[in-house]
Amino acid sequence: MSLMEHGAVRPVTAVAWTSNSSTCPKDFTLISITEDGATANFTRSFAMKSGYYLCYSKDLKGGMVVSDIQLISDKDSIPHGYCFIAEHLEAKASVWKKKRVCVRMVPVGSVDTAVLDIKVTAKSKMMLQHYTYVGDVHGYVLWCRKGHFSNPMPQAKPRSMSLDLRQLSIDQPVAPLPLRPSNPPPPLLNNKLSQRRHSLHNKDTGDKSADGSIPGLTALDGVPFSLHPKFDIQANSTALQLNSQLNNIRIKSLQDIKNEYNYTFAVEESAAKRIRPSVPAEGVPSAQ
Repeated sequence: MSLMEHGAVRPVTAVAWTSNSSTCPKDFTLISITEDGATANFTRSFAMKSGYYLCYSKDLKGGMVVSDIQLISDKDSIPHGYCFIAEHLEAKASVWKKKRVCVRMVPVGSVDTAVLDIKVTAKSKMMLQHYTYVGDVHGYVLWCRKGHFSNPMPQAKPRSMSLDLRQLSIDQPVAPLPLRPSNPPPPLLNNKLSQRRHSLHNKDTGDKSADGSIPGLTALDGVPFSLHPKFDIQANSTALQLNSQLNNIRIKSLQDIKNEYNYTFAVEESAAKRIRPSVPAEGVPSAQ
């Protein structure tokens, strides 16, 4: 069984007209010879110096595939979901307009079958096995093969290995290196508070985990929690006493706090505004 029957082929992603190999777009395959050995030039007129050929692409970068190909007359309207194929021709070249080739483009992830190959024959009596007849175009017959296609899986980008990983061996295991913080703490200041923090830091190093990381400790860890005796229901005789005490608590508003603790600095302002006595200069009698 061939690879095409297994579905291990890429689908056709674009079809176009081209004048020759120089005007054929990149990543396109030019159909220059028919299956029965004739030239696949669709121009039969001797007055035409430039011909036109069919070409197709299987580049999946665009994310679209050709699911169907049809030939329609120039008087017929294009079917829904189809579009005319592109033309990459020379300046004086033109395509036979009585019949137009149109294709249906769909996203690659929306279908599992698509057009896998396109062939051209010069004799309408010749039949191609496993191919579907599309139609006659200017004395040529267009065929296409449909089937399941294989969507290539994206390849992972190679990662650069460090020197330490290259030196790893199964026979001689290497001990893991200690972890180093990327942002070390600032240098300690020469005062009592910094020395105390330094001593506490040295004591905490004994509680580090095996991987070198410091567990999340807070200042309240290890401190027992208890209520004040006057708010403890069990310490008092009844809960009514607690309620009466709580009711006596006055919740002050922001304005009450400002009124109670407001200080106008009037004494300081009056002291600053006092006129300082002037000192008389030597030899000049002071004014009485």
